[in-house]
Amino acid sequence: MLNLKEQVGIKAAEFVTDGMIVGLGTGSTAYYFVQELGRRVQEEGLSIVGVTTSSATSEHAASLGIPLKSIDEVAYVDITVDGADEVDAAFNGIKGGGAALLMEKIVAVNSKDCIWIVDESKVVETLGAFKLPVEVVQYGAENLFRKFEEKGYRPSFRMKDGEKLVTDMKNYIIDLDLKEIADAEVLADELDQTVGVVEHGLFIQLISKVIVGYPDGPRLLEKR
Repeated sequence: MLNLKEQVGIKAAEFVTDGMIVGLGTGSTAYYFVQELGRRVQEEGLSIVGVTTSSATSEHAASLGIPLKSIDEVAYVDITVDGADEVDAAFNGIKGGGAALLMEKIVAVNSKDCIWIVDESKVVETLGAFKLPVEVVQYGAENLFRKFEEKGYRPSFRMKDGEKLVTDMKNYIIDLDLKEIADAEVLADELDQTVGVVEHGLFIQLISKVIVGYPDGPRLLEKR
């Protein structure tokens, strides 16, 4: 019996056809999508080029024989499939639990189509229960942290092995424990205009389809 993450990963791979440039997401659900594409490349002769969203995904895809290019080597990406930490009914969501949100968003905004793959626990009415990751430059990070504290955003630095985690792009991540985000677009605009913030984990109006894993099988949700 396939687990929910495997089911949606395999289902998403059905949207990939010969000749596509494919954005390869990061995380425990996107892992299965990449795994299935690797199988199709090896067993079916699927001809694609992958554009990855993290060093971990690059290593995984390369080990499966998927040809890779960087985002700077392609004019666009045909389709990107990635996981999400939360997604609401408008297909807005939070990403960045795996600390790859900057690369994930760069690939997403350069994609003609984006699909998210999640299990049913990630579908929410209101965003914010999952901490919102904000990627910040190292210089001035403590000042930004204090500003977030003053705004009541309950910030915390993402840590790894007792040190501040450093992303693939050499930045820090400050997680905001907001509990509930009343207006995701307003908050996204605020963070976009905050000096020192490189990117944030709010993905707004980027996703056309969400494949949700349920115990009775995956369901495809499309924007109306």
